[in-house]
Amino acid sequence: QVQLVESGGGLVPAGGSLRLSCAASGRTFNFYTMGWFRQAPGKERDFVGAISSSGGSTYYSDSVKGRFTISRDNAKNTMYLQMNSLKPDDTAVYYCAAEWTAYSGSLYYTERDYNYWGQGTQVTVSS
Repeated sequence: QVQLVESGGGLVPAGGSLRLSCAASGRTFNFYTMGWFRQAPGKERDFVGAISSSGGSTYYSDSVKGRFTISRDNAKNTMYLQMNSLKPDDTAVYYCAAEWTAYSGSLYYTERDYNYWGQGTQVTVSS
C-alpha cells in the first residue's frame, strides 16, 4: 500500500510555470505506475499524464502535451509535474495517483486503473 501527498499548487498568471510534487510513502515506490489527473469546478476528473514505474515511459493528454512534463525520482519516492505556459483552462485541483505494476513500462490512462490517490492540490491560473 502507498500513501500520496501532493504539494506545490498555488496561484500563477497565465503564461507562468508551476511544479507540483507527489510524495509517496513506503519502500516500493519503484513498483508503481504513477499518474496525474485534474478536476475543474463542475467537471469530471480528467487524465493529465502518466509515467511508468521505471520513469522510462510517459504519456500525456493532448491538452497538456508539449507544455507539461512528468518525471520521478525513485530514490526520493517523489513524482513531479512541471507545468509551463499555463492557461486559465488549466485551473483545477490536481491529483496524483498510483497503481502497483509488475511491468516497468506499464502506463495507465483512466481513473479506474489506479487504486491509490492523493488529496489534491489547487492550481489557479489567472488571466
